[in-house]
Amino acid sequence: MHTLTPLLAQASGNNDAAALGALLALIAGFGMILVAAIVVMGIVTLIGMWKVFTKAGQPGWAVLIPVYNIIVLLRVAGLPWYWVFTPLIVVIPLLGAIAYLVWIVWVHHRISTNFGQGVGYTIGLTLLGPIFWLILGFGSSKYVGEQPAQA
Repeated sequence: MHTLTPLLAQASGNNDAAALGALLALIAGFGMILVAAIVVMGIVTLIGMWKVFTKAGQPGWAVLIPVYNIIVLLRVAGLPWYWVFTPLIVVIPLLGAIAYLVWIVWVHHRISTNFGQGVGYTIGLTLLGPIFWLILGFGSSKYVGEQPAQA
């Protein structure tokens, strides 16, 4: 991009092309930083989920397999496997987005309670997933699974 800037400035004879080239370079730089941050957050989330899966007695490598990782996530949450089809409602524009958000929050809540955590942890998993997956995976929380109701 920097080699293009002088050529643009020379061709137009003014600084507008140079300013445009600098702006494009700045936007490209921010884009690369954003992509790098997303990749790092994805890797951190995978590491945390891997550890959570192993704490729950499931194979950690399952986080790497598409669809199967959702089935294992549902196992950890204590939900039936066929809930894997619930996110497919997303094809309905607004209703699907709302249903998907509710599904995510519900699964995170079930995982939180299965590790002895409360609603605050559910909010953390939903809004700050990479951090809370790491805390859940490497912290002192134990997987307690479904607890029968006390009479």
